[in-house]
Amino acid sequence: MILSGVFVTLLAVVASNVWAQTTVDSFIAKESPIAKAGLLANIGPSGSKSSGAKAGVVIASPSNSNPDYLYTWTRDSALVFSWIIDQVTLARDTSLRSQVENYIASTARIQQVSNPSGTITTGGLGEPKFNIDESAFTGAWGRPQRDGPALRSTALITYANWLIGNNNQTYVTNTLWPIIQRDLDYVASNWNQTTFDLWEEVSSSSFFTTAVQHRSLRQGAALATKIGQTSVVQGYNTQAANLLCFLQTYWNNQGYITANTGGGRSGKDANTVLTSIHTFDPDAGCDAVTFQPCSDRALANLLQYVNAFRSIYSINSGIPANQAVATGRYPEDSYFGGNPWYLTTLAAAEQLYDALIVWNKQGSLQVTSTSLPFFQVFSSGVTAGTYASSSSTFTTLTTAIKNYADGFVAVVAKYTPANGGLSEQYTRAAGTPTSATDLTWSYASALTAFGARAGQTPASWGAKGLTVPTTCSGNTGGGGGGGGGGNTVAVTFNVHAETTFGENIFLTGSVDALQNWSPDNALALSSANYPTWSVSVNLPANTAIEYKYIRKFNGAITWESDPNMRTTTPGSGSVTLNDTWR
Repeated sequence: MILSGVFVTLLAVVASNVWAQTTVDSFIAKESPIAKAGLLANIGPSGSKSSGAKAGVVIASPSNSNPDYLYTWTRDSALVFSWIIDQVTLARDTSLRSQVENYIASTARIQQVSNPSGTITTGGLGEPKFNIDESAFTGAWGRPQRDGPALRSTALITYANWLIGNNNQTYVTNTLWPIIQRDLDYVASNWNQTTFDLWEEVSSSSFFTTAVQHRSLRQGAALATKIGQTSVVQGYNTQAANLLCFLQTYWNNQGYITANTGGGRSGKDANTVLTSIHTFDPDAGCDAVTFQPCSDRALANLLQYVNAFRSIYSINSGIPANQAVATGRYPEDSYFGGNPWYLTTLAAAEQLYDALIVWNKQGSLQVTSTSLPFFQVFSSGVTAGTYASSSSTFTTLTTAIKNYADGFVAVVAKYTPANGGLSEQYTRAAGTPTSATDLTWSYASALTAFGARAGQTPASWGAKGLTVPTTCSGNTGGGGGGGGGGNTVAVTFNVHAETTFGENIFLTGSVDALQNWSPDNALALSSANYPTWSVSVNLPANTAIEYKYIRKFNGAITWESDPNMRTTTPGSGSVTLNDTWR
């Protein structure tokens, strides 16, 4: 019998999908216990790879050279403990409760540590990382990073809600709430100040930071109401509304989310995909206002993010457009040669698994003009409309998208070594593990993606039914509004400066947004367009500003020659300054 070409092609696709699913099932069964063990090995004091770390301290990686990640990051730790807390509160592994208690105690201590970002009352909660003995890290770094307090408060609020449900409100009120409130107050007071982004390279406003800050204040207001701390509720809700308003501005007219308001890049960034999965609310449906995983905006953005890596990594060569590929942080990345990351590739899978959970729960999916290009990858003839789960279109699309999601896990499986260890990156040319070994965040990302594939969901955080205010406002100062916030304007500083390897350029100046002439807290510039270094900052409008660039290398600081640089900001809009190091 002679088979038609179409039938042969169909058989090949079915065989390929069966192979991929079998591969993924096998990988998850093997990798899940390895990832859990790898994550716990990096938590002090008893983790096998966390020697020297205090109880509850998460080390980013045991790697102490090239790169040195033997520190504890507020952001990474919060994401790791978000997974651990879910295991406890959803009764998947209640033996981890002692780890949570250690983390709470460690957080209470670390919040009190004075550091280069300030004290507990003057900005120190925005310090991104600490030594693993909980002492301050005082070296040069991209600080502050304002996502950490939001993520940490969110994790602890989830635990607090579980405790209240188990008749332990006294502990929540007396012990947990003071810790949580410090972080929430920091978010409410600093949400529109400039921040270093998720990757610690760009100082501007960050989509990820704005979104997790919004979530934290929503949850914080709800918890405060529940335990009678009503004095803070209105303030948290007011700033949450402003954050939700600002969050919409990251969506651009090119069909994707611009990850940062500064940095001089395309804006296509894993930051945006990670945002969808870390602000996932299973009760919010496909809400586009909060960029839920199945929203038209998030799906359109995912397509453009993934496609940005198809032609730049050799290991992606020849892979069809409807199949998964290795993805990295952003296409312009040059760190360690600019490679795919395990956690970013897994994040793409997780967003799709989350979307499938919601579509199946609500019994339908909607294709809009915004998400149409995404869905057409899987069915070229699909048109805008709503498709019930009983329709063949729903089945065709969800089956193809499930296979697509599995494909990202299969990519990770392909480039995971036999021992299951997950580094930070795998090389763009050969898929060889590189950079920091046993990255805790990589293990956490594997566990959350595997959980989503199995249909596991986090608790709702209140994203359902939110509406964007008709008018938005923000704090005064060097806010993160991307310009035009009434009191600030966006100023991009470009400086031509040739450097040696390991040397970096920073900016400081005469106003709060430029760190008031502090060399320790000076703003790091991006070298993405080397030898031009750049940073975008929101500065007070109609204001005379003085500033200087400085060099940092091996702990030494070199200032530009006198006199100070000077400019006067306009009353609105934005401005770009082009300078040369002198």
